[in-house]
Amino acid sequence: MTPYSRNPTPFHTRITLTGIILMLSLGAGQALAQSTAKPVLHGQHWVAVTGKPLAASAGAMTFMKGGNAVDAACAMLAATATMWDTLGWGGETQALIHNPKTGEIKGINALGVAPSGATPEFFHERGMAYPPEYGPLAAVTPGTPGGLMVMLAEYGRLSLAEVLAPAMQMAEGYPIEQAQADNMEKRREVIERWPESIAVFLPHRDEANPQKRAAPVAGEIFRQPDLLVTLRKLTEAEADALEAGKTRKEAIYAAYERFYRGDIAEEIVRSNREHGGLFTSQDLSDWTVHIEEPVSTNYKGIDVYKLTTWVQGPVMLQALNLLEEMDLKAMGYNSSRYIHALYQVMNLAYADRDFYYGDPYMAPAEPVEGLLSKDYARQRRALIDWNQNDPSVSPGDPYPFQGDENPFSELREHWSPIPPDAEAEGEEGFQQAAISSKDESFVAGTTSIQAADAEGWVVSVTPSGGWVPAFIAGNTGVGLSQRMQSFVLDQRMNPFNVVQPGQRPRATLTPSIAMQDGKPLIAFSVQGGDTQDQNLLQFFLNMVEFGMNVQQAAEAHNITSYQMQSSFGAHQAEPGRLAVTRKVSEWTREELGRMGYQVETVDRTYSPITAIWFDWQHGTLQGAASDYGDDYGVAW
Repeated sequence: MTPYSRNPTPFHTRITLTGIILMLSLGAGQALAQSTAKPVLHGQHWVAVTGKPLAASAGAMTFMKGGNAVDAACAMLAATATMWDTLGWGGETQALIHNPKTGEIKGINALGVAPSGATPEFFHERGMAYPPEYGPLAAVTPGTPGGLMVMLAEYGRLSLAEVLAPAMQMAEGYPIEQAQADNMEKRREVIERWPESIAVFLPHRDEANPQKRAAPVAGEIFRQPDLLVTLRKLTEAEADALEAGKTRKEAIYAAYERFYRGDIAEEIVRSNREHGGLFTSQDLSDWTVHIEEPVSTNYKGIDVYKLTTWVQGPVMLQALNLLEEMDLKAMGYNSSRYIHALYQVMNLAYADRDFYYGDPYMAPAEPVEGLLSKDYARQRRALIDWNQNDPSVSPGDPYPFQGDENPFSELREHWSPIPPDAEAEGEEGFQQAAISSKDESFVAGTTSIQAADAEGWVVSVTPSGGWVPAFIAGNTGVGLSQRMQSFVLDQRMNPFNVVQPGQRPRATLTPSIAMQDGKPLIAFSVQGGDTQDQNLLQFFLNMVEFGMNVQQAAEAHNITSYQMQSSFGAHQAEPGRLAVTRKVSEWTREELGRMGYQVETVDRTYSPITAIWFDWQHGTLQGAASDYGDDYGVAW
């Protein structure tokens, strides 16, 4: 028996426009953005790109061992989790994998679930409008270890020991980078709530001298002995199974068993409960990875694949459906009309996300077919006011487009982008338990991973959860997820995402693969929170509409809308708020202001995109990593 399920119900929506073939022109002379801070990565055999240089090296090392793109992606996932690159080992993993042997794309759903006892009443009784941002009560069951092992067992070719080797070396000690070292010091006040977290993140803490820096400094060897022991336990379980005559796959699943049903699970549960959490052994034992069908739509001859409604991925597909019949080139890149079109389309798509998206493995069933209907997009597109922003955009009714009746019509009619608890907080005494600022939580979080090889294996991953300041579970060295905060407690906000035991919160994490003529075209994803599909939508349009090459598209500045509800903290929405950079002309900014936008000019919008583009003309791969942050790639 394997510790995952294969979803028998296809969510796939594929619409082909006969006769439309979109060719990507990557000639620098035709691109709107010419020079880039980083070069395009050119590879013939493989490309590995992720959020940190050392983690990209782990991917390269794995390829050099003879691994395929799945092996390399798993090695990068393990390395980034060990480096706390806005995720830890107890977080969650979501991936898309193109299998060249079958020509299929499969989704990996390794998002944890709410533990036993997690109900709206539980949190309301403790004066909370939402689950907290940090700590034992913020944790869903760990997903990343299971996701990594299922991907590796089903689609990789190396052993778990080979794939974890770079991460184990790093757990033994690696020179920590400036950004993460400073982040640990910045989060010191929260970290100091939990002794095990202090031991990992604040090794120089001196109670007699509280002003002294407690976190490591850049270049210092950062050691995690407890995590190293946990990773060794996994490879020991694999080795014991192989010695007993088990197959490679069976041996990897033996390590899975030890994490979720053995001594590692016991320590995670003990520690979580000791500090006020809700985990039970049954919660970890019952949790499973789902190998599932992705959703997709066709945009001018290109099939774009996303994970379904347990993340926000379909929102980009809805946006593409809305944009498809518009002449974006005629509007002009980053003109006021183009920006207005993007903003209004995102308003419509994200309003649906905020109301209809949730865990497809729990009732009620999300109206996926209707949401991705081209006819539904035409109905919604007709609502756009081309003269001004609409701050009151609400969810549509996709049910008629799949032959059903909306069971939540009354809730939809009274829905508001402003969460009901935002007004009730003062009267009812609810606490939002928010530590991060709205802006920080809106853009922060996650890393991204892209891997591809000459055989045709393609992997796009957006793992997250368990970021600093994480609650470390006992002596495991594993930092638990903070994803509970993405649930709501009031069905007026979203009847599909109300917390209940065993349910996955609707997350922001959104890997992407685009196909053309049955062959991989682009693998792309991005760090961030609610900005992710905003960034990825613009990256995709930069390439397919405006002729940028993959690196130019990754470095191009984005616009950012704050009109949708945040998936974190107090779930705030700020209708009309628009962030742009100085690359948008002053005249355009003033025009947007006249259209009702609250325009703010920032030095850089958040868009650390990683991507791989497939040059089928020459039989090569091109990789890209944004010039924002530490994202890095290696190609051969």
